[in-house]
Amino acid sequence: MDRRDFLLSTAATTLAALSTRALGQAAPASDTTPELNAAFDQLFNMMIDNSPESATALGLDKGPRAAMKGKLDDNSLAAVKDDFDLAKKSMAILDGFKGRTLTDKDQLNLACIRYTVERSFVAPGKYDLSSIARPYRIFQQGGAYFEQPDFLSSAHTIATKEDCDAYLSRLDAFATQLDNDSDVQRAYAARGYLAPAWSLDLTLGQMKTLRDQPAATSSMAKSLADRAKAANIDGDWAAQAGKIIDEKIYPALDKQMALITELKRTTRVGDGVWRVPKGDELYADALALSTTTSMTQDEVHKMGLDQVKEISAELDGILKANGLTQGSVGARLTALNTRPDQLYPNTAEGRAALLKSLNADYLKCKALLPKMFNNPSNAPLEIRAVPVEIQDGASNGYYRRAALDGSRPAIYFINLKEVADWPKYGLPALTYHEGVPGHHLQISTMQEAGTLPILRRVGGYSAYSEGWALYAEEVASELGAYATPLERAGYLQSFLFRAARLAVDTGLHARKWTREQATNYMVEVTGFAQPRCLREVERYCTQPGQATSYKVGHAAWTRARAKAQKTLGSKFDLKTFHEVLKDGAMPLTILEQRIEARTAAAMKG
Repeated sequence: MDRRDFLLSTAATTLAALSTRALGQAAPASDTTPELNAAFDQLFNMMIDNSPESATALGLDKGPRAAMKGKLDDNSLAAVKDDFDLAKKSMAILDGFKGRTLTDKDQLNLACIRYTVERSFVAPGKYDLSSIARPYRIFQQGGAYFEQPDFLSSAHTIATKEDCDAYLSRLDAFATQLDNDSDVQRAYAARGYLAPAWSLDLTLGQMKTLRDQPAATSSMAKSLADRAKAANIDGDWAAQAGKIIDEKIYPALDKQMALITELKRTTRVGDGVWRVPKGDELYADALALSTTTSMTQDEVHKMGLDQVKEISAELDGILKANGLTQGSVGARLTALNTRPDQLYPNTAEGRAALLKSLNADYLKCKALLPKMFNNPSNAPLEIRAVPVEIQDGASNGYYRRAALDGSRPAIYFINLKEVADWPKYGLPALTYHEGVPGHHLQISTMQEAGTLPILRRVGGYSAYSEGWALYAEEVASELGAYATPLERAGYLQSFLFRAARLAVDTGLHARKWTREQATNYMVEVTGFAQPRCLREVERYCTQPGQATSYKVGHAAWTRARAKAQKTLGSKFDLKTFHEVLKDGAMPLTILEQRIEARTAAAMKG
């Protein structure tokens, strides 16, 4: 996982560099230990001061950190050792609180942060890699070539001439990152950590798309020039950006393309991580990282098969009631996906209409939230199409959190490369997953939880957040947000899709399924279009374990709620149950313990 996604990643600085109150955070709660809170702040500052991209993503590249806006993260080979060194230093700080008498909130915060630090040892310490969730440095969804153009366009804000100058400085740093990536991937490949050939082909295609743009009118130059003009900042920014792109970025990209073409001939046969050194161990560690449980690949695989069967049976009834009676559930969903009344035109107008429908669903569900949430967050959300230059390899949909200071809103991206991938009946579930009550509500609630240490307000666990987002699709159903039986079928299809992922991910990485075999299974089971399923499978192949976090996390949330309802009976209040979001993200094992503790407190109350 890269530094912007996985906190606690490089070396140290001073606590005084940033006051958490300057971020709008309230003073620490009276039932926490000031010394421990100071330690958490120290760890946060250690990360931010050595991750300019994290500073920008969180809106902290200003004031004492203003110079960071012109820099990018260190992605060199040496950074892996730096990560390991910081993990050890961080753990030493946390070990200083062993044996101390701590409050309930202190114990929760310390347990979550220790869990994160402990797992940050695994990739550099056991495998000499920057990540086990992303074991290849360059692939169709990873590498500076893929990440930086989008980061510069959507995270780097432009309001002053200094912001424009910083953008140019980052373009220069982007060229260095490309060279570093090439060095790292060459070293990783020599040890057997190289993406499959088809992934490298996709990667080369995307690099070519980026490279083929005339420098001065490329997306990177245009982003700067257009935003500078909108902010009334004088200067020929397109020309200045184009010069750096032409003289530094494109030559570095040319060298990287030549390297990937050369390395592709050496990559090992197969699609899962069983093909790399220590592949079985790496996958077990990746599962533990993604699920925050001790579930084995056999248990995850069986869970997937069982839930596919259960959800398919429920879908069968809805489809039959709506006149879809012939063939398997997957075949009937496939037929529904291609019905003209379910498709937007594959045109610019069709894409605009699709985005308009997503915004309408978001606003509709947002208005319903007070029925099940106390004072739900009102943080703004933008809905955008994935940038064209990365859509070939990008995920189908994803969420980017807002800056902590409100300078940049959260964004929900949808991949509109193939409009046919998005039949109308399935779109509401996606919006409730990415928007509200899903990722946007959960992450905004956490970021606004003023009594949480800043480190926990910006941290996260895939199983917690993805599990919540699936649970949120279910909550949307309880709120009455699905307007028709077919939209409810779309939400169940979303669940079926995530259940199939459990079987597919474990199949690819532990059972040596091929990419084709996994794609065919997913098409057959879910009814989603083949291109969409293929893109998903290709993501699972290169990011082991992550796809399992959704349904494993969902199971934990629903299990915890059912247990609380059974225990509390008439005392159970759903709004109060959902208040656990204000406790911040946590591993699933800790989450279930936390909800049990809150339930016990409610019984006494």
